[in-house]
Amino acid sequence: MSGQVASGRQPARDYAIIEKAIEFIDAHRKAQPSLGRIAAAVNLSESHFQRLFSRWVGISPKRFLQFLTKEHAKTLLRQTGNLLDATYDTGLSGPGRLHDLFVHCEAVTPGHYKHKGKGLKIRYGFAFSPFGACMIASTDRGICALEFMRESVEARRVQLLRNQWPDAELVEDGAHIDALARRIFPAAIESSAAPLHLHVKGTNFQIKVWEALLAVPFGAAVTYQAIADAVGNPGATRAVGTAIGKNPVAYLIPCHRVIRKMGDFGNYAGGRARKMALIGWESARRSR
Repeated sequence: MSGQVASGRQPARDYAIIEKAIEFIDAHRKAQPSLGRIAAAVNLSESHFQRLFSRWVGISPKRFLQFLTKEHAKTLLRQTGNLLDATYDTGLSGPGRLHDLFVHCEAVTPGHYKHKGKGLKIRYGFAFSPFGACMIASTDRGICALEFMRESVEARRVQLLRNQWPDAELVEDGAHIDALARRIFPAAIESSAAPLHLHVKGTNFQIKVWEALLAVPFGAAVTYQAIADAVGNPGATRAVGTAIGKNPVAYLIPCHRVIRKMGDFGNYAGGRARKMALIGWESARRSR
């Protein structure tokens, strides 16, 4: 791995085990497996499993598992209610708040869009995060890609980035990406941190959807319908789902916070287990 964020290595190792545990829980949710059975499924003792969870998120496995239920998801939706309407009414439709960091979203110019990134220099690299390895890329204007790795084929990820920006200059820059990763996934929440800027390419509708996602607070959840309402097109839930699926900057544009109205977590580009982990991790940090 080219870029390696030292502070993120242990959480990344922990996450690999946690994801396996979540997949086991999801597959056996009707049986409501005991803590011992879940620990055995990932080849750990109960006490080791307990320590791992406490290190990763700071709470017990039992408490964390409560955040992965459909009932908890429904509670999140009820708590959120008309939160997006209120957010837009107060004029916060531009920047959203994440971990007390402001995230500003800027669209790629029509010229760069039309000419497939010609004239843009994109620096990229690979880093660790609390949710496993990820690839990050940025232009001089901001972060243009963040993708969690579902397999460790770095060359394929670079080729996908090149396909998205065929005429841009791609430069691997591990030091730059390490610094970005430390800001995106800080060891501690820093309210005084400088804003993070995003530089994204999408249609006008996609940009509107992504801006609506930025207004969804940390630890909250909304439905696809709520996002459609927020962008002024209540009949476009399917189009909203497509736009969410095209999100180029995972986590920072928090598409993982959109779930189905009956409390089902739904799909996620980084994998269903990772989406559940993200929601559970945020819920745990928020509850603390």
